[in-house]
Amino acid sequence: MSTNHDADLDTILRTWRHDLHRHPETAFTEHATAERIAGILTDLGFDVTTGIGGTGLVGSLTRGRGQKTIGLRADMDGLPLTEREDRDHRSRNDGAMHACGHDGHMAMVLGAAKVLADSGGFDGTVRVVFQPAEEPGKGALAMLADGLAARFPMDAIFGLHNIPGLPTGQIHVRPGAIMASEDNFTITITGRGGHASAPHLVIDPLVVAAEIILALQSIVARNVDPQHAAVLSCTTIETDGSRNAIPGQVVIKGDTRTFDTAVSALLEERMRAIVDGICTAHGAKGTVTYTHEFEPTINDPQCTADALAAARAALGPEAVIDDCAPIMASEDFAAFARAIPACFAFIGNGTELGRGGTPLHSRDYDFNDDILRAGVDYYVTLVRQALPEGMAR
Repeated sequence: MSTNHDADLDTILRTWRHDLHRHPETAFTEHATAERIAGILTDLGFDVTTGIGGTGLVGSLTRGRGQKTIGLRADMDGLPLTEREDRDHRSRNDGAMHACGHDGHMAMVLGAAKVLADSGGFDGTVRVVFQPAEEPGKGALAMLADGLAARFPMDAIFGLHNIPGLPTGQIHVRPGAIMASEDNFTITITGRGGHASAPHLVIDPLVVAAEIILALQSIVARNVDPQHAAVLSCTTIETDGSRNAIPGQVVIKGDTRTFDTAVSALLEERMRAIVDGICTAHGAKGTVTYTHEFEPTINDPQCTADALAAARAALGPEAVIDDCAPIMASEDFAAFARAIPACFAFIGNGTELGRGGTPLHSRDYDFNDDILRAGVDYYVTLVRQALPEGMAR
């Protein structure tokens, strides 16, 4: 079942998406973006509240007398990257780029808002939630801390994220964990620096760091149950030494990912024990800073069933994968899913480089306009099935 398949809507969706792409703003600076979206929603007849959690906003539209409320969420922030491709809708803001497709996510929710405002077909309230600062994992928490759930009650909330490498317009979803947590760590090793010609007079923190990096790999291999997924990555190493000076301090940074909070706690516990033990053995001092940035994104079973029914009705059964593999990337929609029954799904951005297959967070990435309508159709069908006319309650 397609929704309002007219050329005018396709043109509007592309115009919105390209305009948003030209003017990206990074986390918590999405002032012009929020103003643009608020203006569109107001013109469509939505009741709009801005400034939620900083630059976030919510638009609400009620039809009929139904008491149920459904939320559709889009993320607004770009990444601190400079776009490489010289396309017509290239970013005009140097050092900021929509390299994760949030411009497309916003355009799809705006498109659904337009169809629902123009054509109705539902009984109840739909809320469109535009969230700042998804990339650092702070925006959803900021909106919730600002009273989102209490001020704008929702029976369920839904979101989509484009995924390069999946077939164009395919919906992939699953109940339970669909995206991983992300914890960040910083390990600081303090030894005693000195001349590179006299290693016997120093406590070399580089040697200690090397042992720690190798030992950390044993946590996933030997401490985590093989039936539970986990990733531990050391990604940077910094020293205060030079070519002929053994450093006095080394800093290792990285992150861990898992779908289970108990595994996250185990990773932290074992990391602290390994750092402490190896540093003690060498006479060095080690400290660990371990922070929980993103929690796992967990889909509610009933919301997932509703999402699947809508996707099949809107796009056809052949375009829906109902038990996709979870991915180890993180998404702060997870915070909404902890507070409100929720379902987060993936939509295929395409498989060919330059036509949707370029990886996320690349300076060459672009959202595939060919999936805009699929996202709109999915969202509109989801709202109409969740809030059917003649079923006020």
